[in-house]
Amino acid sequence: MRKLLNIANLPCKFQQIRGVSSATAGITKTHRLLYCRVYPTTLVQPDGSTITIRYHEPRQIIQLPLDLTTLTEEERKRRLESRKPQIVMKVEEDLEDNFSARKYLRYVKK
Repeated sequence: MRKLLNIANLPCKFQQIRGVSSATAGITKTHRLLYCRVYPTTLVQPDGSTITIRYHEPRQIIQLPLDLTTLTEEERKRRLESRKPQIVMKVEEDLEDNFSARKYLRYVKK
């Protein structure tokens, strides 16, 4: 009896086919490889020019990286130096405290 009711061996017209309708998306998410919504985004190329493109994520601006192998040796050193953290100098001020409150007592009203 089990051999007769094996669903995998039945022809396609006898197998139950999942009913796809507009209500299906309410139960699960829509399964797409590409989504229709795209967002206007500014793309900044390494030479500084900008292009407005359509991007799949909401981004304001995308900057492409600069290829350091195409730069001259001088420019490459300047760029690499600018990436290093700046040295912060601490300035210590020696304040001489020669304030005397007695000097200003004559201006205070009693």
